[in-house]
Amino acid sequence: MIEPQWWAAQCITAMLIMLAGELKEHRPTIATAKVLASTAFVMVALSLKATETFYGQAVLAALVLSWWGDVFLIPKSEKIFKLGILAFLLGHLGFGAAFLQLGFDWRGALVGCAIIGLVSGLVLRWLYPKLDPGMKIPVLAYVGVISVMVICAVASTWESNNYWVLIGAVMFFLSDLAVAKQRFVNPSFINKLWGLPLYYGAQLILAYTITST
Repeated sequence: MIEPQWWAAQCITAMLIMLAGELKEHRPTIATAKVLASTAFVMVALSLKATETFYGQAVLAALVLSWWGDVFLIPKSEKIFKLGILAFLLGHLGFGAAFLQLGFDWRGALVGCAIIGLVSGLVLRWLYPKLDPGMKIPVLAYVGVISVMVICAVASTWESNNYWVLIGAVMFFLSDLAVAKQRFVNPSFINKLWGLPLYYGAQLILAYTITST
């Protein structure tokens, strides 16, 4: 089997090619590179024997759902975009379930609720007025679920001291701000420039946490 570092290298290389495609606004390059990059982070998990533990299985399921989310975000259709939101939403539930296997501390959960609740509230205050009526409920549901995922990461890290889980979860949350800004507020290459490295970095980090169980 190919070693995980080679899949990680493919993911990073494809992400850089994707950025070049975004700069040139070349859709075939963007689509191809996205599929290659996302396939690579799934393969990282598989090469780390994700199927051998419940934690690994949950992370793998979340990564596969993220793969589908990435594919659904390639077209410009709002209906397909909603499928992407659903896939990522389910993926966050998978990550949350995985994190809880590492431990759970109520003090961490309360701290996470306070911080993430405030941040998510500010994000919705900024984003909600800019949403079309048909997107308001899907986005509200998505923000709620990704917030729960990060809270689970805080509670898990508080108990297990596995800070990579928290780092990956927070990076994922931040990368979605770039997606939201790109889709609903102000489309710009700058959003891709910081959002894509955060997203793929988060997925690779979360895939590699399989080795900590």
